[in-house]
Amino acid sequence: MYPGHFSSAEASISTTHLENGFIDPASLVNSEKAVHELLQQTPIHGTDDHLIEFSEALRTVAKALRRAAEGKAFAQAEAAEWRRKYEIEKSRNQLLEHKGKSSGGHNGDSHCGCTESLGNGYATDGQVDRCCGKEGICCEEVLFDGEAGPRNHNKMMRKASFKLSWRCKGEKNDQHKHDIVSFEKGDITTASRSSKQICLKWESPPQTVLILTKPNSTTVQVLCADMVRWLREQKNLNIYVEPRVKKELLSNSCFFKFVETWDDDREFSDLHTKVDLVVTLGGDGTVLWAASMFKGPVPPIVPFSLGSLGFMTPFYSERHQECLDSVMKGPISITLRHRLQCHVIQDKAKHEYEAEEPILVLNEVTIDRGISSYLTNLECYCDSSFVTRVQGDGLILSTTSGSTAYSLAAGGSMVHPQVPGILFTPICPHSLSFRPLIFPEHVTIRIQVPFNSRSPAWASFDGKDRKQLAAGDALVCSMAPCPVPTACLEDSTGDFLHSIQDGLHWNQRKTQSSDGPRDL
Repeated sequence: MYPGHFSSAEASISTTHLENGFIDPASLVNSEKAVHELLQQTPIHGTDDHLIEFSEALRTVAKALRRAAEGKAFAQAEAAEWRRKYEIEKSRNQLLEHKGKSSGGHNGDSHCGCTESLGNGYATDGQVDRCCGKEGICCEEVLFDGEAGPRNHNKMMRKASFKLSWRCKGEKNDQHKHDIVSFEKGDITTASRSSKQICLKWESPPQTVLILTKPNSTTVQVLCADMVRWLREQKNLNIYVEPRVKKELLSNSCFFKFVETWDDDREFSDLHTKVDLVVTLGGDGTVLWAASMFKGPVPPIVPFSLGSLGFMTPFYSERHQECLDSVMKGPISITLRHRLQCHVIQDKAKHEYEAEEPILVLNEVTIDRGISSYLTNLECYCDSSFVTRVQGDGLILSTTSGSTAYSLAAGGSMVHPQVPGILFTPICPHSLSFRPLIFPEHVTIRIQVPFNSRSPAWASFDGKDRKQLAAGDALVCSMAPCPVPTACLEDSTGDFLHSIQDGLHWNQRKTQSSDGPRDL
């Protein structure tokens, strides 16, 4: 009875060896399954020491096969990351080459080295004295050929440029006191710190505005029509809206014929070269939709609160004209909201070029058990270090902007959105000691479904685009290079505190009476 089982397992494992002596990683899963089947089919009696020893050896083989498969998934993730870096460098070189040819006849233009210091995607070629100011962070200035409406037909149009700088409270010149590290006499000290509020100042006035609205709302439709009319008549701006919104506007009045939209995916992907400012009319979901439209640099967003809670929408619609006038005049405080860049790497992919395109999220990516009744079984790695194994309902990888969303409901901490970090929050873990973590922004987190998992996992990105993660599949997350700039009503800190106090009634209770007993 036993020889039959042994020969079957040996045949299954021997098929994984190639002629050159190496093991085919694609067949490791079948080998591990064969070992597990052999363990289940072979009866082991407590008095048979040889069979007990043999079963332990088989379990060791199964673990080795699983480690080899995990090594393959890790290699795929690393290869995909190198491919992404190569594509970024390639596109950057092509852009520099194109701009070098287009500006060959101009003097005084050079690539600004300081523009890459933040990695936020706003930096472009510009004059050194404009971009490398003492208090400047970076600026954006894009030249392109195209038609931006009846007023700019067949003309070279200059996209509005702006500069980001540090704003310090209590100082008239808004100059940021940089943290200076000193190593004198073996002691490490830093200079006095200041409030790092980021300020946006227009260097040329905005010319094109994109308005995004929450669907199926009569109030939003009325406000959108009033805003479009005011921006055209009072500010003489080009207006872009979604195709759905343009139909709604034209159904009300033929006055809105000047409103522009996009007809295909190519025009949609080129919006960032035309739009200077984005206005959202809705809640946080509308801001998420606006951010998802831009895979690279995102124009500044002015979010008006027409939703439920509104953690990212500080502006009031009742004063939209005053707010927009103040934003377009500048300077204004902004919050740079960091995004996560996610790659799904499937085990069946033979090489890194079969990895799916990256997905950007502003709130969180969630890995859960879906409709399965089994616990999720997820192995988590930070760079090359093993973090933990998640056994529960799932896991949330959140940005600090998403710390007040699903992560908060799962027990995660609320974090200021200006803090760059990745929140690691378990969902109903079957453990008494599994506490949430916050990782720094420079790490890469890999979540893998092991081969011995009882069921697949499911990943969702900002609550949509749900994808299945089968055994051996991995999800790799890192900080995206291009953040989402949202305008502030007061400043970044004031808006954040107001949102959690007003939306969540954070730490609100009656004040203790002063006429009670006192300490003597």
